[in-house]
Amino acid sequence: MRIATFLIFLALTTSADAQMPLSAEAKQQQIDEVSKLDAMDGHWRGTAWIILPNGKREELVQTERVGPLLGGAIKVVEGRGYDDSDATKFNALGIIAYDSRKQRLMMRTYAQGNLGDFPIQLTKDGYTWEIPAGPATIRYTATVKDGTWVEFGERVLPDQAPRRFFEMKLLRLNDSEWPAAGTVPSKS
Repeated sequence: MRIATFLIFLALTTSADAQMPLSAEAKQQQIDEVSKLDAMDGHWRGTAWIILPNGKREELVQTERVGPLLGGAIKVVEGRGYDDSDATKFNALGIIAYDSRKQRLMMRTYAQGNLGDFPIQLTKDGYTWEIPAGPATIRYTATVKDGTWVEFGERVLPDQAPRRFFEMKLLRLNDSEWPAAGTVPSKS
């Protein structure tokens, strides 16, 4: 009984600790870390291709819209891929934040009915992130520089060369007030 009581106490205190406000310094650190990805902000459009599970290569018009929220503490990313008939073939949402407790950037993704939380590693002009997939790793590598965003995905298996299955090349179109614009006012 004491063990069960202790485990309940531990779960409650851990949950409560997760909801405690961060210090001003920790909040500023979150903003500072997320701002390292500010080159992504705006509207983007370009081309993409993906290798489907049946092995067929599909060409898409890829768009991305990216912007800060919560005073710059998070970055919201929405990607859409369109086929020749303008039908949405791919739609994904990512939320990037700095985890002050773990001291690292994280991205929560929602795509194709899946969701997950993944660390992001910053590079000189972009970032990488990986999805564990059984014996394989799905690795994405992005470069965002001078108004151009290039990102590719690779399937990496032990003792094998990485196999590219996705690539997009986008140009920055303009600034965006998304997602912060259009909030509900406190009074009508």
